[in-house]
Amino acid sequence: MMLSQRAVLAAFDNDYIGLSKGSLSLALILTRNAASKRFPLDKNSFVTTKGGQVAGLGGGAVKKILKDHGIERILSSEGGRTSRGNMERMNAYIDVLNDLHSHNLLDLDAAEEYWVERAQAYFDALPFTFKLDPSRSLRACVRDLLAQAVERQREVSGTMYAGAVMQHLVGAKLDVITKGSILHHGFSVADAPSNRAGDFLIGDVAIHVTTAPGEALIRKCQDNLSSGLRPLIVTTEDGVGGAKALAKQVGADDRLDIIEIEQFLATNVYEWSTFERDARQTAVRDIIERYNNIIAECESDPSLRIEFDG
Repeated sequence: MMLSQRAVLAAFDNDYIGLSKGSLSLALILTRNAASKRFPLDKNSFVTTKGGQVAGLGGGAVKKILKDHGIERILSSEGGRTSRGNMERMNAYIDVLNDLHSHNLLDLDAAEEYWVERAQAYFDALPFTFKLDPSRSLRACVRDLLAQAVERQREVSGTMYAGAVMQHLVGAKLDVITKGSILHHGFSVADAPSNRAGDFLIGDVAIHVTTAPGEALIRKCQDNLSSGLRPLIVTTEDGVGGAKALAKQVGADDRLDIIEIEQFLATNVYEWSTFERDARQTAVRDIIERYNNIIAECESDPSLRIEFDG
């Protein structure tokens, strides 16, 4: 009994493609080009006139296909280098398409959609990058990292990457201060169900990390104050103004500390490194390493990891 097209493509994917940008580019281009050809497909029509190379490979072609599906990211600038491996993949894939066609199962639009989904999976699996650029401020470097999380969040609706990255960066910094004595939680574990005073509790300080402070958070801070705790909100540059306005509405603006996360991280890095360039790189690397350890322990999504480019 013939499997469904998706099952056949998944089996081919497992054997020949995987989350490889070059191989995915090849599959996307072959699928798109097959739409303009007659079946059964002639393998020679997918090879350059000189032979030995897959025709049509190029980053521009891949970019256009992804853009047609609403994806603006670049999968490969070269579209997959021509190689013996790609020729073998091409031959095997043409056989798959011809076989599906012979069984009246071929749907090239659906096939293209499958490879687009796999390209998105490749993007989703990429770690974030923290680039310590000596020509830019530390705050700008942190801002660039958070911008990556916001952009991925825009592409993958329903997943709050920015909030998760912020929470665990703050946790990593606190780990450095307390020598690893901080209790960490997964980002999806909210304060309220577990009756936690905040994302982190150190001494009498309840620390709340958020991208968008709201009324519920201010009420939580008021509960902290009633319990003898000192609430500290760490948020984005835009969130600082909103948190201050909400705190003022309830008359708590002079009882809450509200800090922008870029400053929260950068200030300590300067202090720990005693303002020396080499030591600064070590301090940032230490935070990133601790952050990745927290991700491994508390989160199921490895794409939340950060690669350090110093």
